Amino acid sequence: MDEKEKQGRRDSYEDFLGDLSQFVAREEERAFMDNLGRKAPEEDIAVKVGERVRDVREQRGLTQRDISQRTGIEPDIISKIEEGEMAPPLGIVIKLAKALEMKMGYFISGEEERPYTIVRRGDRKVISRYDSKKGKQYGYEYESLAPHKKDRHMEPFLVTLEPAETEEERSTHDGQEFIFVLSGKMEVRLGEEVHLLDPGDAIYYDSTVPHLVKCHGAEKTKILAVLYAEK
Repeated sequence: MDEKEKQGRRDSYEDFLGDLSQFVAREEERAFMDNLGRKAPEEDIAVKVGERVRDVREQRGLTQRDISQRTGIEPDIISKIEEGEMAPPLGIVIKLAKALEMKMGYFISGEEERPYTIVRRGDRKVISRYDSKKGKQYGYEYESLAPHKKDRHMEPFLVTLEPAETEEERSTHDGQEFIFVLSGKMEVRLGEEVHLLDPGDAIYYDSTVPHLVKCHGAEKTKILAVLYAEK
């Protein structure tokens, strides 16, 4: 191959790279423009969770105060959840589901239940714990791993614990919880006891015991959590 032919091929390749870079730039610009004014994904999901809670409550002919009396959750918290201002923690979702006689996975997915469920990696819906008005992050986000299984007795979640700036109250609700630490270090507070778990460690406890699960240290912690909620 002579130098002229080599130069021609290089020029063609450089033209290709130039066209490719322009295409990528256009796609990035289009994606940027498409996202202008769009809600953050976690906020959008929180709104849908709130809408489902409100719709089911109204279908049952119940008021927010009725749900508060059944669950012990303050009415203003229920209002924030229904308005999409707050993504509820798992403990509250369990209480709402029991009070409304629904599977907790419905409030996350909103889809019809089936005899089995397969959740692809790219299809998992992430819910972050936050308060949209105050912009607070509450220490974790979770993804349901089996939201559509009919007549299920367990609720498996992939949870990412973030180093939290605020201290959350301990949770109590019916059922049991099993947690396996995938990465990072996890702190578990059960009653008066405090336990630190490393990757590969697991814990199983009754959810009726006041408990708090949080990230320990400055790095994120990822866990597999399986919740059993009694009917």
